[in-house]
Amino acid sequence: MNLIQPLDDIQWQTLIQHTAAYFNDLTIKRGFQYYKQGRVSSLQLHESGHIEAIVEGSEVYHVDLIPGSLDDSRCACPVRKSCKHMVAVLLDAADKQGRSVHALVNAHSTNLIRYGELTSTEQGASPYSAHTVNRQAASLASFKGQANRLSEMPISDWHKLFGQCIAALGVNTLNSLYSRNALEAIFRIKPDLSGVMDMLFELHARLFVLERLVKQPSHNTGSSLFMGYHVQIAADDTQKDIEQHFASGHFSIPVETEHSQRVSETLAYLREKMLTEARNHSFFSHIYNQLWVNGIHSNERDTQLYSEELDHLKTAEAELGNAYSRSAGMLAQSLMYFFLSEDEKSWELLRSADKGLYIQPEQLIHFLDVLSQDQDWPRLTGWLTEIGPLLASYRNNNLDSYMAYWDQAVQQLPQAEQSLWDTLVDMLPYSKDIYQETLLAHGKWQQWMDFQLSIGKEPLEFRVSVLQPIEKHAPELLLPFFHQAVERYILQKNRASYKAAVKLLKRLSKLYKKMKQEDRWETFITAFAGRHSRLRALQEELRRGKLIS
Repeated sequence: MNLIQPLDDIQWQTLIQHTAAYFNDLTIKRGFQYYKQGRVSSLQLHESGHIEAIVEGSEVYHVDLIPGSLDDSRCACPVRKSCKHMVAVLLDAADKQGRSVHALVNAHSTNLIRYGELTSTEQGASPYSAHTVNRQAASLASFKGQANRLSEMPISDWHKLFGQCIAALGVNTLNSLYSRNALEAIFRIKPDLSGVMDMLFELHARLFVLERLVKQPSHNTGSSLFMGYHVQIAADDTQKDIEQHFASGHFSIPVETEHSQRVSETLAYLREKMLTEARNHSFFSHIYNQLWVNGIHSNERDTQLYSEELDHLKTAEAELGNAYSRSAGMLAQSLMYFFLSEDEKSWELLRSADKGLYIQPEQLIHFLDVLSQDQDWPRLTGWLTEIGPLLASYRNNNLDSYMAYWDQAVQQLPQAEQSLWDTLVDMLPYSKDIYQETLLAHGKWQQWMDFQLSIGKEPLEFRVSVLQPIEKHAPELLLPFFHQAVERYILQKNRASYKAAVKLLKRLSKLYKKMKQEDRWETFITAFAGRHSRLRALQEELRRGKLIS
């Protein structure tokens, strides 16, 4: 088993089984702690299938792991084999594959339940009895026979078939183990498919499992849905898996195909799930966006496809009634108007949606991603200006990806720089960190200094490396910053504040020397010491700092 290539689902299930067979549960849990603590470094995946890494334990240990043959793996620790260091490396490698680390951590639990070994329709029947095995074999053959006619079946019947496949799993415990076993059961009946049908099967198998995990109980009439921790983890992993397939191009679904009816049904299925999703969750909303941004491909980006979807979205409220989520509908319509290049209508919907809910950053960033890929710099600038305040309105501190798109826009369209500054100012105070970083990155020393003075920042709050560029290019700007801070420290009249003042005075001395104004410094420090001659503790600190004799 070679982890340098992405693992398919069968290889992944095999690795889980090997992990359970080779490591005891305690060792896996200890290895998980090492992985969580970031003790794995220098991970290298080799074409031969070997994984080499360094693990920091009581000492630094070298691990040579062979996932396909764990018994031949070695660690430099005293245990040598089957150790927590090897588990930590295996988990780190799996994470880099985009696989669920929790699946390996719970490998022993996974091996306790396998498809076809769970229940029997006959009370008390052994899962290994001849009668039970024969019934299971007959059921599996029947399911496979139905699966051979998938191209003739509507998507709704696909999901009914999937439900029959996982009937033996029950629904009492919904967690990552359940979702893995459900997928395994569904993939057992997968026939030989090609092209669009293969992609649709892979997609709907995962969508079916996700729906089972997040399905709102019939007795819950509220707009929100509470999910337990383990269900949330399983749903997050499933959503992430689907999105990775879209991002990698694996789920690249052409509209013009002989299976266009199944594609249309897929669009309708996701549309309904997205529009009826509980307000405090957005699993299907994210997948809906990914489908349109990275999944749907037509021969040309014509308007008909988006216009038709927009029409469906506009009529959905009447069709779905009380189950309809107005906020999800507005976000989806804004995406269609975006593809139709009707930006003003798209922005109006986003602003309206923002008044009623927290728009997650991912639901805004995908607009920028499309424009960046299209290299439409003027339009990208407009979208950056418009959605900046929406990103900031809920104190979102993760603006790095947003600023990366600004860097692209300004680099390709220099006249967009003023829009950058205007937008960041409009986003204050929530954008203050990224605003300061951007001012420094663009060499706006005066504006950076004015901002620090306006918010009352102290020079000693900054690392020396932050102020070094200003000291190099515009040292005169630091003089009032330092002088004002020194006077504030003196007013506190305690030993600690005097030490802080002396620390700044020593830096001021270097600044004046750098500016070749030593005479001005001598005049200042002499007058300063005389003005505060009655502050004995300050005088002691000045002498200790060799600022006066």
